Amino acid sequence: MPIVSNGFSTGSCIDMEKIRCLIAGGGPAGYTAAIYAARANLSPVLYEGMAPGGQLTTTTVVENFPGFPDGVEATALMDSMRAQALRFGADIRRGSLTSVDFSVRPFRVTVDGGIDICADSLIIATGATARYLGLPSEQRFLGMGVSACATCDGFFYRKKDVAVVGGGDTACEEATYLAGLCRKVYMIVRRDVFRASEAMQNRVASMPNIEVLWNCNTEEVLGDESGVTGARLRRKDGSVFDIKVDGFFLAIGHHPVSDLFAGRLELDDEGYIVTDGKSTRTSVEGVFAAGDVQDPRYRQAVNAAAAGCRAALDAKEYLNGLK
Repeated sequence: MPIVSNGFSTGSCIDMEKIRCLIAGGGPAGYTAAIYAARANLSPVLYEGMAPGGQLTTTTVVENFPGFPDGVEATALMDSMRAQALRFGADIRRGSLTSVDFSVRPFRVTVDGGIDICADSLIIATGATARYLGLPSEQRFLGMGVSACATCDGFFYRKKDVAVVGGGDTACEEATYLAGLCRKVYMIVRRDVFRASEAMQNRVASMPNIEVLWNCNTEEVLGDESGVTGARLRRKDGSVFDIKVDGFFLAIGHHPVSDLFAGRLELDDEGYIVTDGKSTRTSVEGVFAAGDVQDPRYRQAVNAAAAGCRAALDAKEYLNGLK
């Protein structure tokens, strides 16, 4: 079998659909990549995955996306991005990638376990999912007071009382952010110490309106038809008590949707796809990653959209080099 100069085997795409630019993921990063790739005449095909619109659609109103001074409904924002990509000629399809083979060029990709295609380039924008406690009440009030993003939703709780679950750096950062907006912030920590760095612990200690509830686990999120009204907690000694809050924020981590690429791309210890410097290039030439699947820090829609733009431009440069 012939070997191309980059060390990958070449193969035939007979009886397979051939795609120049394949995009996996239908959130801000994926849709923006599709807009830019379509305008660059890359004929992109985007598979939206199981949740079109991405994690952003688990919230209600987006207050911090530029260009919307009065905020915008999250689903409406995603629908607009999708429509814009379609307008420029992107081919958007339902379905998820279920297998990939990066050892051959073009790449071999299977969608939904049965559709085999060839792709000259791939942009991975599959996002990340927030870790939740697994409580039915937590899911019941998702978007009605339960949130996994203080930066996204904290503004709605100005001068109100909220709770933050977690004891790591992320939880401390979320709590201090909310403390600048809210009247009172409870931190629900299941141990008797933080896992956070000393610097983050000092920031929490410096905020007079943060109260840490040590050795506590959440048994139930309380609420009514209007949304969250409180939380029922159990201490390590078995005692149960309620707190009154209007917002309940999860800060126990995220899981990047990258399992399919384990062993095929370089991932960090938490499973985020590693990219080269400020580019979106991954450890495999011709494969790019954008958005929350490679961003463990910012996790903002505007940042994901910017990364989708960069991924499309990186893919264009790569594909131009194949001519």
